Amino acid sequence: MSDREAHVVAQVNKMLFLGGKWRESSSGSTFPVEDPSTRKVLCEVANASEDDAMEALEIADRTQPEWAKTSPRERSEILHRGYRLLMDHQEELAILMTLEMGKPLAEAKGEIAYAAEFFRWFSEEAVRIEGGFSTSPDGKSRFLIMRQPVGPSMLITPWNFPMAMGTRKIGPAIAAGCTMILKPAQQTPLSALALANILTEAGLPEGVLSVLPTTDAGGITEPLLTDGRIRKVSFTGSTAVGRKLLEQSAGQVLRTSMELGGNAPFIVFDDADLDAAVDGAMLAKMRNIGEACTAANRIYAQSGIAEEFSRRLSERMGALRSGRGLDDDVEVGPLIDEKALRKVQELVDDAVERGANVLVGGGPGEGPGHFYQPTVLANVPFAAELSTTEIFGPVAPVMPFDTEEEVVQAANDTEYGLVSYLYTQDLNRAFRVSEALEAGMVGLNQGVVSNPAAPFGGVKHSGLGREGGRVGVEEFLNTKYVGIGGLS
Repeated sequence: MSDREAHVVAQVNKMLFLGGKWRESSSGSTFPVEDPSTRKVLCEVANASEDDAMEALEIADRTQPEWAKTSPRERSEILHRGYRLLMDHQEELAILMTLEMGKPLAEAKGEIAYAAEFFRWFSEEAVRIEGGFSTSPDGKSRFLIMRQPVGPSMLITPWNFPMAMGTRKIGPAIAAGCTMILKPAQQTPLSALALANILTEAGLPEGVLSVLPTTDAGGITEPLLTDGRIRKVSFTGSTAVGRKLLEQSAGQVLRTSMELGGNAPFIVFDDADLDAAVDGAMLAKMRNIGEACTAANRIYAQSGIAEEFSRRLSERMGALRSGRGLDDDVEVGPLIDEKALRKVQELVDDAVERGANVLVGGGPGEGPGHFYQPTVLANVPFAAELSTTEIFGPVAPVMPFDTEEEVVQAANDTEYGLVSYLYTQDLNRAFRVSEALEAGMVGLNQGVVSNPAAPFGGVKHSGLGREGGRVGVEEFLNTKYVGIGGLS
């Protein structure tokens, strides 16, 4: 590490954040955080135990009544100060993220700005939480509708967007008046710990938030979810883990938000603007090194333009510069770990064995880190394993199709339904296909759908609930109806 990088890491508190106080783990244990571009250890972080988790729950439960009484304006101003602090520290937070996660620095800066926008958006939503008052249809009573915080919430975030997934959950929880326990991913705890410090500086009261990095995710989440005092769980991660969390949440009938896996189709019709479609494919495929649940996983190009589209996409992908994310002009960083690297290679090998052609890339990259070459595969058969498996890497499989009916059927032939993309200049087709695609989100002539002001989430096995937009804060609110008699 350079002196500046070492300084950024040194500024982060490596202890647990328990209800506003920095503490060592009750077990005294720590775990290493690795730079995926060098495979070297950056630092050691306190490793939370079940005892630490239960202490955090006790604090959250004890703090909830008073925190719920704070005014919407007070909560709004905390979030707005958090927004400003994130933007003020954008550079060093981006360096920290690149060190622990690997994405290029420019993308890391973009994520800090994106993360900050969740705080700004929910600072505005905090003062717009509404109830209602009306007369019953028979005129004999009145209906008073109250909105109240759901209560202590468990927030579980992934490693691929370590800051933005934190703010996307913390923002609405603060706006609604819920206390929180945040469990960040083992691979990327430093961004979450830095965020705890930001919120402390922004004026978040003690007891409202705890941050528990751990190597034993199941060992701390299960007792929290089965205890009865947690009333809400919000999770972003794999469908397999999401199913397990839903099972654990069922016993206490917890409110759940699940943003799970994806298998996004990216459809290019023969009437599309090919330049725009290639630009969109690069965004949808290569954002975050392809390690995104919204990444284009299956690229369908209509037969008449499939060859030309593949050629242009290969030129763009082949020109990308891979390397350590903090080096100048690097556009593609490493994958998160060795397991991810092996998975991507296995998927590419399977597709090639089934008849796909490698147009560019196709193997591990250079250097000591977990690098994989930006890859384009042509003529990928629908039977290839990557058609049904989330790739989570810089591999773009192009599959030709003939008809609209055929491609819509292929696009929907998956258990997932997070996001779909399509490029066409035919207005009727645009609406027809957008309506037919089984997905929670559709990118129509655009390769990025994520926006704090829009509802993010999927259908089928891609999840439950929505984050962001006007509905984001609803996930952290209960609705209470009070019937008032004797007023007729």
